[in-house]
Parts: sequence; C-alpha cells; structure tokens
Amino acid sequence: MTTGQLSFADIDHDEFADRSLFDTTLVVVDLETTGGSSDTDAITEIGAVKIRGGEVLGEFATLVDPGREIPPQIVALTGITTAMTYDAPPIEEVLPAFAEFARGSILVAHNARFDTAFLRKAAARMNLPWPFTTSLCTVAMARRILTRDEAPSVKLSALADIFNVSVRPTHRALDDARATVDVFHRLLERVGNRGVHTYQDLVDYLPKATPAMRAKRGLAAGLPHAPGVYLFRGPGDEVLYVGTAVDLRRRVGQYFSGSDSRARMTEMVALATRVDHVVCAHGLEAGVRELTLLAAHKPAYNRRSRNPHRGWWITLTKERFPRLTVGRTPSADSIGPIAGRASAADVADVISAAAGLRTCTQNLKRADHHFCPGDGPADTRPDPLVAHRPDLCHAASDRPQTLPDYLCRAEAARALMAGESAELLADLQRRLTRLSELRRFESAARARDRLAATIEALSRCQRLAAVAGIAELVVARPDDAGGWNFSVIRYGRLAGAAHAARGVSPMPIVETMRASASTVLPPADDGPLSGAPAEEVALIERWMNETGTRLVSSTDPLSSPIGSAQQWSHFARSARLAREGADVGSPADVRGTKVKP
Repeated sequence: MTTGQLSFADIDHDEFADRSLFDTTLVVVDLETTGGSSDTDAITEIGAVKIRGGEVLGEFATLVDPGREIPPQIVALTGITTAMTYDAPPIEEVLPAFAEFARGSILVAHNARFDTAFLRKAAARMNLPWPFTTSLCTVAMARRILTRDEAPSVKLSALADIFNVSVRPTHRALDDARATVDVFHRLLERVGNRGVHTYQDLVDYLPKATPAMRAKRGLAAGLPHAPGVYLFRGPGDEVLYVGTAVDLRRRVGQYFSGSDSRARMTEMVALATRVDHVVCAHGLEAGVRELTLLAAHKPAYNRRSRNPHRGWWITLTKERFPRLTVGRTPSADSIGPIAGRASAADVADVISAAAGLRTCTQNLKRADHHFCPGDGPADTRPDPLVAHRPDLCHAASDRPQTLPDYLCRAEAARALMAGESAELLADLQRRLTRLSELRRFESAARARDRLAATIEALSRCQRLAAVAGIAELVVARPDDAGGWNFSVIRYGRLAGAAHAARGVSPMPIVETMRASASTVLPPADDGPLSGAPAEEVALIERWMNETGTRLVSSTDPLSSPIGSAQQWSHFARSARLAREGADVGSPADVRGTKVKP
C-alpha cells in the first residue's frame, strides 16, 4: 500500500485552540492489543465513538488480525482469541478506515499515550504520516480534576464506578470507548464552572512540568523497572513522602512530569534531594512495607495511613449489665476499626437500639437490676433507628430489668458482632420497611444510611477477622506476564512474599518462601484481628479477593461466620448508591435484599 492511498487530513493544533469543546468533534478511541509494547506487540481490536455537543455521531469497531498468536493471559483478560481474529482484516486495511472515520477530530483516550503509540507505530510501519497532532487523555484529566480521596485509582473501571456510567468497561474496545465517553463528559462537567470551555482552556488547566521538576528527572534514573516502595528524602535526609509502584522508575518519573497536580506534591518534589527504594516481590508486599515505613517515619507530605493502629473500636463491656463503648483498644467482643469516633458512636447506637442495650452510664457493679424509665409507651417513642437520642436509654422500660431479663440482650448483641446471628439486622430491616410503608421517606432515608453503615462496619470486621484467625495461609495470584505472585499470611500479617516467572516451577519457590517467612506467634491478646494492624489485614483481604487468586494451602478453613453481615452487602451497596444520588428509586426501593450465605 502506498502513501498516496491514504488521505489524511492535516489537523492544525491552532485550529482547535479557541474552539468550544461543545462544538468540537472528538473521537474517543480504545485499543486491545497482544501486549503492552507498541514496538513488539500488535493491535487486536479498535473501537471508537465520534461525539460532538454531547451527542454520538457514529461508532467504529472492528477486530484486527495481529498476524500472531494472542497470549493466553491476554485472552483471559479480553476474551479475544486467535481464532476470532483469523478472518479479521489486518491493520493495513483497518488504519485507513479509522483515519477516515476520525478525520478532522481530536482524539480522546484513556491513557492516550498507550493508544496513540500503537496507532503511530502502525502508521510508521506503513510509511504513512500521522496527522493527529492533538489528543486528550482522560487519565490526566482525572488526576487533575478529582482528588485522591475521591479517586484513589484512575483506572477506567474505577472511574466508571465513581460516575456510575451507563456502559461498563469490559476490556473490549467499543465498550471501553463508550465508557470513556461517559467518563470524559462527567469530567468536563466538573470543570465547566472553572472557566474551562475550549480545548486550549482544558490543556492549560491540565498539569505541566516546570523546569525545576524536569531538572530533577535524574533522581529516577537509577530506579529499576520493578514493583516496590519509594521514599523521597529532603535536604536533611528526612523522609518527605512514601509511596508504592508496580514500576518504580516509571512511577517516580511521573512526579517530574507534572502529572500530579497536588500543590503539596509540587512542593515536595522541589525539596527532594534523592529517592530511595525497596524492591518487592509484588504489590501486596509493597503495600505492607509502605504501611510500616509510614508508621516509622510519619512523612510530612503523606496524609493517609501514617498511623496504621488508629481507628475506633466498638466494644461490649464486661460489666454486670453490659453496654457498648467506643474506644481505641479492642477486646474479644469488639468490631472495628472505624475511621471516626462519631461514626463509631452512631453504629454503636444502632446496635444498642436493636438489642435493647442500655446507653446510660450509671454504675451498676453491685446492682441486681437496671431501671431507666421510658418517656411513654414503647410504641409511641421515636424509632431509634432514625436518629440518636442521647437523652433516652435504649434499655428504658416501665419496670426494672433483672439480670436474666437483660443478659439475653447482651448475648444477642455479641452474636451479631461475632457473626453468629443476623436476627437483629432482620429486625432493623423490618423497622425500615415499616417507615417506607408509612411513606416517611426522609426518616427512612436516614434509617437506611445508619443501617448501611452498621452493616458495612460489621461485615468488614468479620471478613478481616476470618483472615486474621488463621495460623498460615499460602495464596497465589497470577501476574500480567504468565507468572505467579505468592504470599504467606500468618495471623493476618504478611510473613513472606515471592514471585515465580512464567515457565518456572512454582512449588519449590513456595516451599522456599514458607521456610524463610517471618515467624508470627499466636496472638497474646484476644482482639478480633489477633493483634494485626487493621490496614495490613485489609490490604491482604483485598489482595486475596482479586480475580484469579488461588488458595495454595491453609492450616484452618477460610470462611465467614454463618450469620455474617456480608449476606446483607447488597443492601449496603444499594443504600450507598441511593446516598450518592444514583437512580435506584425511593427509600422504599432500597429496603435491602439479603444475599444468601
């Protein structure tokens, strides 16, 4: 094919500079490939959506014959097999058609550098010019427009969840392009009131590297292309910032490219004199090491996780007439940790209301009964699920409560917290349903949110406790290159980590890892997490639940208790969507659907 057969329209950057984005034609493109290198891998699918003024003008989608076998890990990720592309057109036929479809447009992509690199290299191999001199990247937009707390990850799937887009990414090109369209529009909505209306406005709004930043790129030059932890150090050798990366050199290099728009990061980079690093076997080891370093150094420019033992616990006291208290130290009958004291107190209030536990603070060490008079018949009092009533004890009654009367309530609360019974949750759901049936929707919405927060706190603690109670777990997760990542977990702590590359027999590596793993003694305390830091157990639990993870061995069964609040997770998710304004109907529609254990 000769150059003359492909008619590219020359696109001048200045043509779009002052044009309203609303009136500009954009083509949102996504590629699927045989791998991550534009030099050695090939395109297997192109999907694109042409938009202008918030409307879809057309779509382009085709499989592409890469001229080679598609690796098994890519087949597992995308579902595109070698057989599916056997009769597909080659890139030499597809690229001219795509160029015609995208003529006169600005290209938009999620991680535009990846997609445009493949398209540029394909054009270069065909001796064809590349006319698309302008592009927009929704990754760069998300990092600039959204806060880290709002979007810890800017993966397309994570942004799709945040914005609740209509089309979910599936690792197929057209679906991902459609999802990117929705994400792009939602990001533009966020900056419309900040004076960002034209292409040039948006480009100026996105971060750029300053000369001072670029001058420090050499700090990343000696770092390896490997997962691990990095530490920025200041002029006094103090640790300024700690972070993790799947590729240390690439991630640290991004700090000197202006891609992080946070003012404190710009200030941190200006102070940095060197970058230390610790190479790790995989991401979980890096995450755990990061928590340890944060606790040890408490870097000034890290805002989160500097105190991994912080958090509030709800504890059933060992008093003669037990009640729930909120404190820093857990015991056997505790749930947590919960981020804020007010949130923990609210959850404790809901559980106390459900069980009928006392919320008064009177000294009953030697008393043979509890008696707090109510403010009227029980059926006329405000529903305690709706709002906290500090002036009213939840064990208030019209007659004194003896120990036999009261201790069954404490046992019900303990069973709920331990996951042995969910009867109290069922009762709370019935109360919520009653509020909806009475059309008291505002009260129902408040009750829904309080119940959802209680379910989430119980479920999280019970999940983590299930991991922390096992003497030894050996877990394997596939990497992105056909190998395996391994972890040894003992009483909720990461005791060892290893990696087996593709083609290497994994079991000898597993045995060596187990033999060299740290010894974790049985917990001396009887807290629900066996004394392990909650953030570390949470990292481990999330890592174990990623797709493709396999349990190699376990000294004890890995299971949730039969009455775990996890079976109410659907209710909690529905409530969260409703609270965030998603279209899930009125409070009556989110009464909760239990997931069977």
